[in-house]
Amino acid sequence: QVQLVESGGGLVQAGGSLRLSCVASGRIFSINRMSWYRQAPGKQRELVAAISSVGTTNYADSVKGTFTISRDNAKNTVYLQMNSLKPEDSAVYYCHVDQIQIIDGSVRRRYLEVWGQGTLVTVSS
Repeated sequence: QVQLVESGGGLVQAGGSLRLSCVASGRIFSINRMSWYRQAPGKQRELVAAISSVGTTNYADSVKGTFTISRDNAKNTVYLQMNSLKPEDSAVYYCHVDQIQIIDGSVRRRYLEVWGQGTLVTVSS
């Protein structure tokens, strides 16, 4: 089994910063694209930022220039540095991996579309 565990959410004032982390647990063989999504109350879940296995990134227009996604492959971790936060950035932030392979004994298992449990970010005005 594989799990994604997010951390780093919390309450911050507008203009402040937060850094989210997401660690993939298990005997990881490889991780493909890692992403951050967010979902505000009453709204659909939306892609915030994504990073490929070789470091190619893409961002939602609303966060370009203020959020930075990065990953540490040795630690099976993806980060989201969020600067200049606004109240409209308030949401539950979810980590997502489109494909992850783990080593289970003598076999390799592949999991698709894996989600974390989410971490709440609240930005006060």
